Amino acid sequence: MGRGDLSDAEWERLRPFLPVSNRRCGRWRDHRQVIDGILYRVRTGVHWRDLPERFGPWKTVYEPHRLWSADGTWEHLLQQVQAAADAAGEIDWDISVDSTIVRAHQHAAGARTGPPPVPASKGDASEEHQHERPWQSLVARLVEVVLEARAWGARAAGSPPSST
Repeated sequence: MGRGDLSDAEWERLRPFLPVSNRRCGRWRDHRQVIDGILYRVRTGVHWRDLPERFGPWKTVYEPHRLWSADGTWEHLLQQVQAAADAAGEIDWDISVDSTIVRAHQHAAGARTGPPPVPASKGDASEEHQHERPWQSLVARLVEVVLEARAWGARAAGSPPSST
């Protein structure tokens, strides 16, 4: 499992909501590997053809992303995961918006009062999402993919039709 890949807990929460193959176009590649590839691409901004080999052929990752972006599957996944997290009582919908400005003196901007924090060891991958609730990381990742899918759809709608 690479950095940024779905954890086992995130995968178990997401798996029930994924579309099932209709067997007309052959077997689908493992959804987890494909979704990890899509998350990697959204997080890093790498070109599709430059995806690392651990995600499989780039077209195998690109096609489900393209299809799921076009048919609204990403939006549906986000809604389902949010609904399940809300039903479990793990989403706090209270928000606070405050537009006041409090000016501080320049010397009040971050002076250390104690010893510097100890850096985490390089092999400790659990530190990345340590303070998040179990659903927060998964919902945040799906939001990134949905936003990219919406931007992709907006770009496609604004471009002239291509002839084949």
